Amino acid sequence: MQKIKKTTIDSTPFGPIALIWKSYNGQPQLLKIILAKPGLPADQEAERLFPGIRHASTPAVELILTEIVAGMAGEKIEFTSGFLQIDNCSNFQKKVLRALPTIFRGMVCSYGNLAAFLGHSQASRAVGTALATNPFPILIPCHRIIRSDRSLGGFAGGLQMKRALLEAEGVRFDRAGRVCKNSILTLLF
Repeated sequence: MQKIKKTTIDSTPFGPIALIWKSYNGQPQLLKIILAKPGLPADQEAERLFPGIRHASTPAVELILTEIVAGMAGEKIEFTSGFLQIDNCSNFQKKVLRALPTIFRGMVCSYGNLAAFLGHSQASRAVGTALATNPFPILIPCHRIIRSDRSLGGFAGGLQMKRALLEAEGVRFDRAGRVCKNSILTLLF
């Protein structure tokens, strides 16, 4: 059995993050990305979720961290999803997570439109639940999903981080704090 490891980086625009991973056939398999939250440092959350976890890193994990930090700064990242371990996700959540890369940088989509795109037009809340437990925020861009009224909805790193990520990607907001209509992508189904 492979030991679960963590790698932490402190130099993100939003505070520390932790990558939870294990080695499989000499390659890292990401299990979870933990974002810092106000009052809950990523390292503490990693220790709570994975007692006895140990700190380690590899060049491949460091490259993934570099890509995450670039994504947080609004840069376009082309991440290879082969490192992501999504076996613990439900079939519906896997469907939701696999659809997110179709929402390009600088665009957003509503929970309801994503549900309809997936063939479940009445499942916007289920989409929200699947995104709330996205184990790979930033790499799988759940921050690009908003409410149908153009307000932000939720995000694991908090709404301030969600808005900052979207703004860094070029999404614009109106004076009421809602996403401007020209940034909304309608997924065709």
